[in-house]
Amino acid sequence: MEYEDILYTAADGVATIAINRPKVMNAFRGRTCEELIHAFNKAGWDKSIGVIVLTGTGDRAFCTGGDQSAHDGNYDGRGIIGLPVEELQSIIREVPKPVIARVQGYAIGGGNVLATICDFTIASEKAQFGQVGPKVGSVDPGFGTAYLARIVGEKKAREIWYLCRRYTAAEAMAMGLVNTVVPHDQLDAEVAKWCAEILEKSPTALAIAKRSFNADTDSIRGISGMGMQALAMYYATEESQEGVRAFNEKRKPDFRKHQK
Repeated sequence: MEYEDILYTAADGVATIAINRPKVMNAFRGRTCEELIHAFNKAGWDKSIGVIVLTGTGDRAFCTGGDQSAHDGNYDGRGIIGLPVEELQSIIREVPKPVIARVQGYAIGGGNVLATICDFTIASEKAQFGQVGPKVGSVDPGFGTAYLARIVGEKKAREIWYLCRRYTAAEAMAMGLVNTVVPHDQLDAEVAKWCAEILEKSPTALAIAKRSFNADTDSIRGISGMGMQALAMYYATEESQEGVRAFNEKRKPDFRKHQK
């Protein structure tokens, strides 16, 4: 597969996958997800690779979720319904290698979900985290909600989703969403340090450990599948579409006038 939306590099046992759409704050469209799935499969089953780093190009954003302007076959302007986003979330968990989210800027919406799913999250002090779904007529009814609650606790997860606030890297680390925070100019060195430590460990032991951790939360995959079906119906409603219109028109949405 030729990549248009991502960059893939591999060196010294580390595969780096970067979303390369800086003009839209590294938001993803359907093609982006397909390329990410391909790249994770490529790195995940390459025995010369011991750790995978997921990031975004530029300094502004790791990923800001679904591209509101994209309207290809798998995208409806608010979120990718079902595949390929479900498959992308699953492959990050399934590859038998640790995955590090290198967050240098905004990790918002679907981008926050991707960072959440990765095994580790290393953030620049400039990074910001948060959700926007209910502000734009959307939600992630699977790993983005249920798995988030496993990490930060039910009360905090509900706050993140219900209020759609922004959180600094330090605040994200305090709630357990981030492993470590470093000065912006030290981010790459810190990621390299973690990669080097991982590469010293037994790859088979790490793979078993990862699958063991995942076994406890794999039921969320079923929740996600059911939720995505409900989401497909919700996206067809005026209430959901009001969120997209308001976002594009840069105004506050009025969801309640469409509620039935």
